[in-house]
Amino acid sequence: MFVKGIAFCFLASTVLLAQTLKYPKPPDPKNGKQIFNNGCNACHGGDGRGTPQTISGFERPDTFPDFTKCDQTTPEPNSAWKDVIVHGGHSRGFSQIMPAFGELLSSEQIDDVIAYVRGFCSNKHWARGELNLPRALVVEKAYPEDEVVVSTAVNARGAPGFTTDIIHEQRFGVHNQIEIDVPVTAQDQNHTWFGGVGDVTLGVKREFFSSLRTGSILSLFGGVIAPTGNRSRGFGTGTTTLETFAAFDQLFPTNTFVQFQMGANLPRHTDIAPQTVFYRTAVGQSFAQDHGLGRLWSPMVEFLADRNLVDGDKTNWDILPEMQVTISRRQHVRANIGVRTPMNNTAGRSRQVVFYLLWDWGDGKLTEGW
Repeated sequence: MFVKGIAFCFLASTVLLAQTLKYPKPPDPKNGKQIFNNGCNACHGGDGRGTPQTISGFERPDTFPDFTKCDQTTPEPNSAWKDVIVHGGHSRGFSQIMPAFGELLSSEQIDDVIAYVRGFCSNKHWARGELNLPRALVVEKAYPEDEVVVSTAVNARGAPGFTTDIIHEQRFGVHNQIEIDVPVTAQDQNHTWFGGVGDVTLGVKREFFSSLRTGSILSLFGGVIAPTGNRSRGFGTGTTTLETFAAFDQLFPTNTFVQFQMGANLPRHTDIAPQTVFYRTAVGQSFAQDHGLGRLWSPMVEFLADRNLVDGDKTNWDILPEMQVTISRRQHVRANIGVRTPMNNTAGRSRQVVFYLLWDWGDGKLTEGW
């Protein structure tokens, strides 16, 4: 039933437009500069840093941008910038000081202005926000991000139980991100509930390549999984484990995207826990209302495989259809829900309902942008 729902969303979403903007002609930064200097610089300044408050005559809100700061500007896709210019700051939960220009400027003129303003960021090594693809429920994306994710998997069959992962991701520098994952598990074991913290992961992800022109981004991850969980209750492995993986994402002009993740878990004591390799792929499509500027819907399907490196062991395959949707107007709060179903080796592996709530804290406070 859920798979049918995903298929319906793919068909019904033809009434929507993709979030990645399409241009009838390449934007012209020279024309954008002329438009910017004729009006925008009165508030934003000729250098993109903002006109001094003694001249502008208003008090700057906390969200007032400095276009020269690449860490502020590059994570935002052009669609977010265009939404604010067309509809005004309130459209994304920003200050109403930013007026709407949708009736004063044509769509092409706004594209030209955005192309010019992008040039205020002089460091071109920052990965662009268009490559920050929708987060899947299991597959990790390549883009370094500032996020908090609370993700829960609930057993739909078999013994009742659930695991909630509290994940903190924080970007530092141009290419790097630290990640902390704290799992909390509760299970019904012989009609008695037990709970506790599982094995905690601490890792670093580094982006090695990104290209907006090709729509590609590649990152590598290395981390340590500490044996903080109770092994006797099945909440941990009982040994320190090295986790490593490569993540490659590809965005296509149609706003279809594919995410690949391949890695391994290498425990220190293999007599306690086996070495494991995993392969994960997510295929999705993003659609947005209001000519690509509004609420974003991203149906996806994940194909998940893992195998213990033990003689005679078989690869476990799962399929996970899901739907992510932006909740806040600023699109920095999102939700995703799906059903993970084992495709083989089903003994002892339960179907699970998986969902998360995501807060991109780099875009503002949790209470802002609604």
